[in-house]
Amino acid sequence: MAQSYDLVVIGSGPGGYVCALRAAQLGMKTALVEKSATLGGTCLNVGCIPSKSLLDSSEHFYQAKKSFKEHGIDISEPVVNMEQMIARKASVVQQTCDGVQYLMDKNKIDVHQGWGRFEDAQTVVVAKEDGSEESLSAKNVVIATGSEPGNLPFISLDGERIITSTEALELKEVPGHMIIIGGGVIGLELGSVYARLGAQVSVVEYADRIIPGMDGSMSKELMKSMKKLGVKFFTSHQVNEVTRNGDEVTVKAKDKKGNEVEWTGDRCLVSVGRRPFTDKLGLEKAGLETDERGRIPVNAHLQTTKPHIYAIGDVVRGAMLAHKAEEEGVLVAEFMAGQKPHIDYNLIPNVVYTWPEVAGVGKTEEQLKEEKADYKTGQFPIRALGRARASMDIEGMVKILADAKTDEVLGVHIISARAADMIAEAVVAMEFRASAEDIARISHAHPTYMEAVKEAALDATGKRPLHI
Repeated sequence: MAQSYDLVVIGSGPGGYVCALRAAQLGMKTALVEKSATLGGTCLNVGCIPSKSLLDSSEHFYQAKKSFKEHGIDISEPVVNMEQMIARKASVVQQTCDGVQYLMDKNKIDVHQGWGRFEDAQTVVVAKEDGSEESLSAKNVVIATGSEPGNLPFISLDGERIITSTEALELKEVPGHMIIIGGGVIGLELGSVYARLGAQVSVVEYADRIIPGMDGSMSKELMKSMKKLGVKFFTSHQVNEVTRNGDEVTVKAKDKKGNEVEWTGDRCLVSVGRRPFTDKLGLEKAGLETDERGRIPVNAHLQTTKPHIYAIGDVVRGAMLAHKAEEEGVLVAEFMAGQKPHIDYNLIPNVVYTWPEVAGVGKTEEQLKEEKADYKTGQFPIRALGRARASMDIEGMVKILADAKTDEVLGVHIISARAADMIAEAVVAMEFRASAEDIARISHAHPTYMEAVKEAALDATGKRPLHI
């Protein structure tokens, strides 16, 4: 006999578990289906949380070597203890995943561990590890199964020397030379981790710049910063061969002139994006199809062609971001409850957690040029801040793009220590359609990094910034 629910959510990542929580808050009898032994999906287990743990650990190590002496802190030469670093990361992951389980229990959400698939449009079957199955009858279903690392057709991943981000989070030793295929967010974050720990890192990117989806000024500044770590960049290079010989990996590519270039290292991290995890869900039994990229088509309310089946997060169009999935999870739950939620996808921030961090929201300058928009720019260097000099984090800048006629802020882009937190002010301002002058007239505490946002806004209004 199938158990009956108002809502069955397949996938317990940030989108899925948040959707389940909001639905339960709104009075729905809710079930959450998860194929893994722990909740939290890719983000909590092998993505956002573990990578940030290693980013912070590696930055502490790097600062101990680089700047402690100048701060007046004398220590013996620090040594990397990879076993402890990975153990700390695992502890952070476990605490976070346990927290999700606590929230499920607190909100009386039934968790079904096993592989969820559609039996028909109203029934989800959960296949358990012991071979048994249980059926869940669902008034509504949300597909929130996330994504998995992508690959190139000619690359054979072995999980040891030719790896994805999942294995890069578990390395037991610092690589001698890590070759990273892909200059996007994941590749650069993990590249910065191992560069700080002493590895030689080479980034091979097909596009003509790194983080190609973000503002071009940010790409230039981040590349400049990461080069100081010793990272080498090879943009406009098309990889065509990756081979392993014992403990060595060789990567071959062609540059923009067609010349073949070759690198040899002991690890190759393949970081060429992610693909929606929609296989083996039995979508056809529910009458659903995917597009050419494996995504599930949805309308503005995130409904599929079957109105009672929704899809959110990485399995639908848009940026593959945990916070985007969370917003969509809340929207779906509230829409099912008869409310009228709304998401402005233009105002979902994007962040790269290197150090300095990179964050952006709204339009990039490249997008405004392509749209032939009439805009103006304001900029301010982080090194001009007293707070930045005090902490010795002086790299970066704030860039504000505003409408040339109305002064409305169209985009904000920051590369700075703490940029991931700083971008929130820009999101709030743009949500209320603030002008650059509005931001410039707001009192910002001194000394803080946020003063750079005020100064960039002053610059965008046409008034000279105060501190340069």
